[in-house]
Formats: sequence, C-alpha cells, structure tokens
Amino acid sequence: MSGANGASANGAGKATASSADYGKTASFLAVGVGLTGVITYAYFLIASHTLSKPDYGQITVLWSAVFITISTLYRPIEQLLSRHISEREVKGESVTEPMRVASTIQLGLSLLFAVLALALRGPIQNDLLEGNETLYWVFFTSVLFYAASYFARGFLAGKQRFGLFVALILSESCFRTIFAVLVAISVLSGQGAVAIGITAAPALSLLVVPFAFARKAQQEKATAPPPASDEPELHEKFSFRHGGGFAAAVLLIMFSEQAFLNAGPLIIRGLQGAEEAGYIFNVLMLARAPLQLFQSVSTSILPHLTSLHTSDDPDSDREFGHTVKMVLLGIVAFTALVAAVVLIAGPKCMQIAFGKKFTYDRLGLLLVTFGMGLYLASVTLNQACVAMGQVRRAAVRWITCAAIFIGWNFLPIISDEQRRVELGFLVAAGVLFGLLWWVYRRPHLDHPEDVPAPGSGEELEARLAIMDENV
Repeated sequence: MSGANGASANGAGKATASSADYGKTASFLAVGVGLTGVITYAYFLIASHTLSKPDYGQITVLWSAVFITISTLYRPIEQLLSRHISEREVKGESVTEPMRVASTIQLGLSLLFAVLALALRGPIQNDLLEGNETLYWVFFTSVLFYAASYFARGFLAGKQRFGLFVALILSESCFRTIFAVLVAISVLSGQGAVAIGITAAPALSLLVVPFAFARKAQQEKATAPPPASDEPELHEKFSFRHGGGFAAAVLLIMFSEQAFLNAGPLIIRGLQGAEEAGYIFNVLMLARAPLQLFQSVSTSILPHLTSLHTSDDPDSDREFGHTVKMVLLGIVAFTALVAAVVLIAGPKCMQIAFGKKFTYDRLGLLLVTFGMGLYLASVTLNQACVAMGQVRRAAVRWITCAAIFIGWNFLPIISDEQRRVELGFLVAAGVLFGLLWWVYRRPHLDHPEDVPAPGSGEELEARLAIMDENV
C-alpha cells in the first residue's frame, strides 16, 4: 500500500513539474515544428520552379495521397504510444507492454497496406498517378517507411524526449528538400528524383532513432519493476476503456484537417488532371503556410487554457475567455494584413514564390485568404473546446464540415472546379467556425473525463495531433 502511495506522490510531483515546464516545452516545439514547416515549403517552392506544370502537379497529388494515408493508418499508434508511455513514466511502470502491443498493431497495419496497395496497383498507378511507375513505388515505400517514423514519434513523445522528436521531424524535412535542391543545381534531374525525396525523408531520418531506443532499452532493463499483483488492472487501462473516446475524437479531428488541406488537390486531379492539381495546391498554401506558423500559438494555448479551466481561481474563467478573445483578434488582424497584400500584389507574389508557370486569380486568392482566417480561428476554438472537455462534440463538427467540403466539390453548381474548391474552403471553414463557437459558448459536461489534465498524456496527445499534421 505504501508503495502505491509513493508512486502516486511521485506521479503528482512529475505532473506538477511537467505543467511548470510547459511554457519552455511549447516554445521549443513551436520553433522546431515551425522550422520544419519552412523547410518543407522550400521543397515545394524549388520543385515548382524546376519541374513542368504536369510534373509538379503529380508531385502534389503524390504528397497528398501519402499524407492522407499515413495520417489515417499510423496516427492511432503514435497517439497510443505517446499516451500510455507518458502515463506509465509518471507512475514508474514499465513501458514494455505498450511497446509490444503497439509494434504488433503497427506491423499488422503496414502489412495490410502493402497487400491492398499491391492489389490495387493498377488503379493507383494508372488513375491517380498518371501511369507513372516511379511515383507508385515512391507512394508504396513512403507509406511503409512512415510506419517506423510515426512509431518513433509516439515513443519519443511519450518519453518526452522532445529534442530527438524535433530532430526526427526536422531531419525528414531536410532530407526531402535536399533531393529538390540536387535537381535544382543539376546534380540530379527529373520528377523522379524530386519524388524520391518523399520516401527518402522518413527512411534517412530514422538514423536518429537508435540513439533513443538504445539508451532507453538499457534504462528499462535496469529499472523494470517486478510483475505486480494488479496486472489485470493495467491491462484494462491499456485497453482504452479509460480515455479511449478522447483518443478517437482527436484522431477524427486530425483526419478532418487532412481532408480540408489535401482533399482539394486530389479532387481537382480527378476532375481536371495533375497540372490543375498543382495550381490549387499552390493556392491552398495561403492556408497551409500560416497554419504552420500558427503552431507556436496553437501548441501553447492548450496547456494554458487547460490549466485555467481546471483552476479554482475565481478569475480563471474570465482569463480563459480573455485569452481566446485576444488570439481571435490577432487572427483577424493577420488575415486583414494578408488580404491587403493579396489585393495589392497577390498574383505577382505567388509567381515569385512558385514560378510563372501558373497565372493566379486575385479573387481566388482572397477567398482562400478569408478561409484561412476562419480556419485559424476554428483551430483556436478547437483548442478551447478540448481544454473544456468538449473534444467529442468538436470532433463531430470537424468531420461534418470536412464532409461538406468534399461533397461541395462534386456539385456542379459552379462550373469552374478551381473556384469551387476555393469557395468551398471558405464556406466550410466558416461553418466550422460557427459550429465550434456554439460548442465553446455552450459546453456540456457529459464527459468530464475528456478534460486533459495539465501535464497528462491526453494533453500531450492533443498538442501533437495539431502539431505534426503537415511535417
């Protein structure tokens, strides 16, 4: 009994320390992820300048297909690891069991993907990737390599080894962009070399992982506790009976974000071809780039709001609302600034960034700009809803709006498919903002266990779900 109390006290102490360090952690992660995003966008900027319009369009279609696939298949395992490893670290328990179970599931998912991808090679290669065999094998190998990458991300996040976590995702962006640079300086040539960067990124970045696993394996061997009499209880907790709904809801939100950011190019690819998919991918960069820079806010606001929501301070509710209001006002100001730049020189700036292969429409850029503002505001409200224990209600709104966005793009109400995507992004982001605002202003208390305690695995899980969608 005393041992249990000691473990509890130790866990409380670690949780308190974790909460106190959140400001530094959030800043460190924001800088790392932000730098990763900048390097990732450099990959597309270089590719856009060096490849023809059809070849660049196929690269954007490949990228969208890879990231929708890996997010759907592997994020559950990343979340499972980050959640249960962090919880067992706090309790002083061995992480061997969650590692074993997670690795078994991840292997099964990878094999399932391999079988389906090989069975559907014809439709994937011929219909999606323009019959390009090289792009098909890049897609195939990239998804398999990312299985190991996402497993490593979950492990490092659970261990709170954020230095190696950032090194992993940063190295991915660097290795990927190196291939585009080599094409730009004529060391390599062609679309295939640029595409290979997508599969080389997760493969080469795993060089940092042995440093983490080797050290931690030695620690686990030296400090592994003896089998406990309450082992059935540990199995029950690991079965997601406690908090499983939270993890599923975060995953649903993440999948919806992928639909918002990646469905447009894939839909245009099906309707108009790869060349036009590259165009709409560039236009939607107006939403992607600010979202990446916004990570410094979105990753730090969740622990702050969670602490305020769980605080007994009588002023905490007022401070909670003030924080959300200030962030929303900042987004309004930023959106107005971007809109002014688009009005003055939007098409010219896009051609400077992505080359003169495309002629950009000022109205379309404005539609995406205002959609970007509503989307950033929705992300802010989402973090507030998660802090208030409304993650399940928020997830329903996210998936509903993602379905609206996808469905709208297939309705021939507007004949111009490009304009349909631009307007659809704006409308869907606006609907999402309105629905999340309703949840934020009228919270329910049906699932109080969904409130992520400061420093908990659930909070870390939610922050990482927002952070690494596009890296």
